[in-house]
Amino acid sequence: MTDTIARYFTAFNAGDTDTMLDCLDEQIAHHVNEGKIRVGKEKFAEFCAHMSRCYKEELTDMVIFSSEDGTRAAAEFIVNGTYLVTDEGLPEAKGQTYRLPGGSFFELKDGKISRVTTYYNLADWIAQVSAG
Repeated sequence: MTDTIARYFTAFNAGDTDTMLDCLDEQIAHHVNEGKIRVGKEKFAEFCAHMSRCYKEELTDMVIFSSEDGTRAAAEFIVNGTYLVTDEGLPEAKGQTYRLPGGSFFELKDGKISRVTTYYNLADWIAQVSAG
């Protein structure tokens, strides 16, 4: 199970959305830090395309945890990013860099990720990009 999570994050860092999608159950429930739950691979792919347009991010200092029964996992990491294009409702993008802690929680079904919930401190991110 941690192999699936590690593969997902390796693909994230490589900007490889297709491999990320391959790690997901067809009915993935994607709980984003701010916003509505997105269900299904198509919605997840749309989210990834939007994020890739607005942000360039690399996750470092990754630690992955998993339950003994293989149905749940979590990861803690540092988000190292560059704000590329202004995201609606957020401060103006001017190529600012940021670094903040984040975490993701997962449910797995038949070796695929069926839920991912990601958290980071939005106020910290806003402060960092507003200062840049």
